[in-house]
Amino acid sequence: MINENSVRIIPLGGLGEIGKNITAIEYKDEIVVIDCGIAFPDEEMYGVDLVIPDITYLLNNRSKVKGIFLTHGHEDHIGALPYILMQLNVPIYGTRLTLGLVENKLREHNLLLDSELHRVNAEDVIETQNFKIEFIRVTHSIADSCAIAIHTPVGVIVHTGDFKIDYTPIDGLVMNLERISNLGKHGVLLLMADSTNVERLGHTISEKAIGETLIKIFSNSQGRVIVATFASNIHRIQQIVNASIKYGRKIAFSGRSMENVSQVALELGYLHIPEDYLIKVAELHNYPNKQITIITTGSQGEPMAALARIAFSTHKTIKIEPEDLFIISASPIPGNEKLISRLINQLFKKGADVIYEDLEEVHVSGHAYQEELKLIHTLVHPKYFMPVHGEYRHLRHHAKLAQKLGMEGQNIFTLETGQVLELNQDEASISGRVPTGDIFVDGIGVGDVGNIVLRDRRNLAQDGMLTVVVTIERASYSIIAGPDIITRGFVYVKESEALINEVKEIAIKELNNCLENNIIEWYVLKSNMKRSIERFLYEKTKRRPIIFPIIMEV
Repeated sequence: MINENSVRIIPLGGLGEIGKNITAIEYKDEIVVIDCGIAFPDEEMYGVDLVIPDITYLLNNRSKVKGIFLTHGHEDHIGALPYILMQLNVPIYGTRLTLGLVENKLREHNLLLDSELHRVNAEDVIETQNFKIEFIRVTHSIADSCAIAIHTPVGVIVHTGDFKIDYTPIDGLVMNLERISNLGKHGVLLLMADSTNVERLGHTISEKAIGETLIKIFSNSQGRVIVATFASNIHRIQQIVNASIKYGRKIAFSGRSMENVSQVALELGYLHIPEDYLIKVAELHNYPNKQITIITTGSQGEPMAALARIAFSTHKTIKIEPEDLFIISASPIPGNEKLISRLINQLFKKGADVIYEDLEEVHVSGHAYQEELKLIHTLVHPKYFMPVHGEYRHLRHHAKLAQKLGMEGQNIFTLETGQVLELNQDEASISGRVPTGDIFVDGIGVGDVGNIVLRDRRNLAQDGMLTVVVTIERASYSIIAGPDIITRGFVYVKESEALINEVKEIAIKELNNCLENNIIEWYVLKSNMKRSIERFLYEKTKRRPIIFPIIMEV
């Protein structure tokens, strides 16, 4: 530790990965937490629904934690709250739309009454004994987004949250660059800035550009228009609504998250739809196709989302019809490219027309490109810099960008999740590590799926399983039934009869060897049989199915 008056920056997620954003900032006996997000499982995490951060460090210091401060309402920043609040019930601070989405999420988990939610406005300041936490308006792909400035006894820390610089946002609320500049003029100790799009040159396009493209597309459409986008992108939904109203189309929402988020946005006044234009999916048949717009979930190709169910004809209400036009108004999250490609191909096969990012400007990013990042660095002009929010390559590129802007390399810290950055006005250094990692959510289970379970699932998916069932008479030490072989995902028994018969012979041989020597301990019988069968199957097939020996005793 540099000294007891240093502030500690402790990323518990969001570094070296996309999502799971959560950072603790500690000074003496107080900790404030920025965001509390989820990550989505990759293709190797069989059966896992969500990934949430390991908050062991916060639990071990629960008396210090003064609250969780939210930058905006995206899942990778608020999604873990229901699971975290079950373990650590602390005050939550966020803007109106952000807390509206949080309330909806907590209500689903029956946690709302137990949670202390505090609504703030952009430019509000929350004070604790050692911190002043200031919310600063930024523009992003969801309304009510904020950067957060943490005023500490040793200096100001600016955390940009997710942002882009949009000079013509849909709601007219531009990013407060003036306040960010003023903080820079008075001296910023540390800048923590979004790195997601650091590899992209130039500037992001304004969200308003999408509205112009949508109006052009809608003007030429003779059938239903089905638009898939992120449920949280209220500004995008508003532009789809505006284009629909311009051409006399009724609007229906499909998909649970789309229905929930749009309802929250309507109630809070962030989404504006005249009552006579909003209909339910069940009412679609009451109107001609050319008077219908459906806004749906599934822009990432998720198999269970509404768009995939429409494409593969498993949706209860919506079936693909002639002249349907589908618009995928989102770009793929890394890892989802194959799912989206498969979905688009399926829609074309069913006779629909599909417009996606490669064909038209139907999506713009909510994350800053290089020129916007350069502007923030120039305005803030921090003493130290720590890139956040991105895979490791993004963090490295952002570090190099800061160096090109004149920052000394020794003042730039590219951390891994769990590493601790300690700093004060005089010096900064990485000082150790705290416990971190991934907690897997599988159904209603939280943390009960670990690496061993995932390894078994991976092996089952790759090589299958083989079960050997045999019955032994204890009195005579003899096999009286079996062995019977059952396989799943390995070979089909009827087509591999010779192989299965050899497995039976090996099982009988191993069992007899043990029984002749009066060895009847089940674990010995099972392990000998399993080891011999595994060796034989690998020699014959070069595969390693999971072997399940089952011994019954009579």
